[in-house]
Amino acid sequence: MNFPFYIAKRYLFTKTSNNAINIITIIASFGVIVGSLALFVILSGFSGLRTFSYSLLEVSDPDIKITAVKGKSFIFNNSIKSTLENNTNIKEFTKIIEERVFLEYNAKNEIAYIKGVEENYSRITPIDSTINVGNWLQKDFENTAVIGEGISRKLSLGILNFGEPLSIMIPKPGTGFINPTNAFYTLNTQIVGVYSGTEEFTNKFVFVDISAARKLVNYKQHQITGIELKLIDQSKANTISKQLQEQLGNSFKVQTKEQLNEVFYKVINTENFVSYLIFTLIVIIALFNVIGAIIMMIIDKKSNLKTLFSLGVSVKEIKKIFVLQGFLLTFLGMIIGLTLGVVLIYYQLITGKFKITQNLPYPVEFRFSNLFIVVLTITILGYIASKIASSRITKEFIEK
Repeated sequence: MNFPFYIAKRYLFTKTSNNAINIITIIASFGVIVGSLALFVILSGFSGLRTFSYSLLEVSDPDIKITAVKGKSFIFNNSIKSTLENNTNIKEFTKIIEERVFLEYNAKNEIAYIKGVEENYSRITPIDSTINVGNWLQKDFENTAVIGEGISRKLSLGILNFGEPLSIMIPKPGTGFINPTNAFYTLNTQIVGVYSGTEEFTNKFVFVDISAARKLVNYKQHQITGIELKLIDQSKANTISKQLQEQLGNSFKVQTKEQLNEVFYKVINTENFVSYLIFTLIVIIALFNVIGAIIMMIIDKKSNLKTLFSLGVSVKEIKKIFVLQGFLLTFLGMIIGLTLGVVLIYYQLITGKFKITQNLPYPVEFRFSNLFIVVLTITILGYIASKIASSRITKEFIEK
């Protein structure tokens, strides 16, 4: 067995005659355990929160969206159609019409967006899975709409309100005198479903059939505002978007889900990184106890060190003893902390005990990458702390 490692292990697991040193060592170990536990739990929490947030975007945004660079709309021609149909990475695509509109119901008003969609839209994004009241749009019925929870609350509007339709209005284009009694194109709809999701999403859209939207905004037969794509492999989104951009030209803007929600992705990733830095700082503070414990041990074992030095053990090897002791103290504390953290994460995954709301458990996710980050962080910081503490040992210190 390596001599410095043998002595370091003896010093770590053997109580000293000085109770103060024993207490400081226990406190240092406890600090490492709590720091490791907290760091792993917070990283797992943010992983779960990120996955949960991204799952909400699966409903609100497609894998890739194509829009016009200039103007609101463009003509869906055979060239665009063949480009999309010939791309083997595209599972399905759908045409959409989006426009800002004015909503009116029972003397209540709201500004939102109408989104005209084709029958296959629910295969692009799983919007139909978020309908908590009513149903998704059905082809058998005309002038029906699906609204978000936010719009539903603001207008006090539920489903199948046959007494009073929801009026969707858009100003008529033109100049000169405006007749206030005939200033809008109007579409009267009956609500057949209410969808849930992020606050912004549920406050934004009223979904209708694309033919109804085309009639409202007075578009031509093949005139649309965008195309939404579902990919076979979402991980290839960036490559495919660049490929489509080259094929379609500069007249079109091809954006991935991440590009459509650039600010959201940046906020989530920044929060995760800042939280990691904060809890790493807490671990660093806890490791000051390790430095203190090692220094106290060095002072307490000074006579032993003098004996070892006299027997021919070098100063470098004596330093290595306390570097290994500090490293072992940190490593064992980390293992206990991570074990508790893994148990706590799996407990939350199985039971959902800790909740954000009454019906929504706090999302967590076990990832080996988080485990690796904690091990790497604690190991490096523990080694540095041990090196700092052992730097006190010199030949002059031993011989005094």
